[in-house]
Amino acid sequence: MEKRLFTSECVTNGHPDKVADSISDAILDACLQQDSLSRVACETMVTTNFCLICGEITTKAQVDYQAVARETIRSIGYIYPENEFDADSVEIQCRIHTQSADIALGTNEEVCGAGDQGMMFGGACTQTPELMPLPAALSRALCRRMTQCVQSTDLLRPDGKAQVTVEYDESGAVVGIDTVVVSIMHSPDFEMSQLRRYIREGVIAPVLKDYGFDIGQVAHIHINPTGNFVIGGPNGDTGLTGRKIIVDTYGGYFSHGGGAFSGKDPTKVDRSATYMARYMAKNLVAAGLATQVQVQLAYAIGVAEPVSLRVDSFGTGLISDEQMTALLRKTCDLTPAGIIKKLDLRRPIYTATAREGHFGLPDRPWERTDLAEEFRKALSADGV
Repeated sequence: MEKRLFTSECVTNGHPDKVADSISDAILDACLQQDSLSRVACETMVTTNFCLICGEITTKAQVDYQAVARETIRSIGYIYPENEFDADSVEIQCRIHTQSADIALGTNEEVCGAGDQGMMFGGACTQTPELMPLPAALSRALCRRMTQCVQSTDLLRPDGKAQVTVEYDESGAVVGIDTVVVSIMHSPDFEMSQLRRYIREGVIAPVLKDYGFDIGQVAHIHINPTGNFVIGGPNGDTGLTGRKIIVDTYGGYFSHGGGAFSGKDPTKVDRSATYMARYMAKNLVAAGLATQVQVQLAYAIGVAEPVSLRVDSFGTGLISDEQMTALLRKTCDLTPAGIIKKLDLRRPIYTATAREGHFGLPDRPWERTDLAEEFRKALSADGV
């Protein structure tokens, strides 16, 4: 019988695209630290010994964008000049201007409309304790562990990737782990056989154990499959803000609306409404109303209320999808202002999301399950 496989990937915070994400979000946080009403849409590009910061920023904050970028690069671990991209010698240029007056007109404090049109998705399922799809959770955990290892040895470098293939049965239940792929940048002094043993024993085995799996039961494991990975980071591949949108969400397991997160303040519904969709989906699953849920929101620029809301429980719901949709409309304020207030988003909390992940981590406000009991009470009051 053919295996039912699903694969997700993740990257470490030293991947070039994540370096760009981290710089954009660090600039956002620096603005919000001084001015909580800052309007920020910051895009970054990094390549060999060069960093370009662009975008639209309207703020009362006084921020040294170059200094923020250098400190971010340093904190990630790019401190070795031989890698052709390091915090001290990288050239940084800025091309920043203020937000378009046309966009500001629809998102000001009087109108409080959405910052753009578009659709956003959030998902949750019972495959892991954090209610995330297992392939996405495992690949994220592997990257988090690699980052810890980079910080504890001078033989590894920050750029890395992980990919996990999970096998499911016909009902959608997890059968096991089929394949794990890990690639990590390293010093020329790290001999390949030693590196592979280090990653197998120090990264893959403990992460799988945390999720209840034995490394000996994995059918295929590939560690730096092409061999040396010495040339990496922005010197090996140009990085851009917003290019890892599937990594940032659910590894492709749930749908994606196409909007990126990093560098955007919470008036941009690409970011805030996606967080809200995850919050609602997670609480529906936490309330026991379904084992798998996807929530879609859609907005029109300058309009506060969403133009659509949809719940899909993939046939796992204890009540109908229409009832769950009605429940969300009844209990949640889905205007941009309501989302910002509910999740307390006008704070400098975003650099950590670019580095560590947006979903499945307990300290994110959209990961709370405080609505679950409210959902149950609402249904009880309706006689359901």
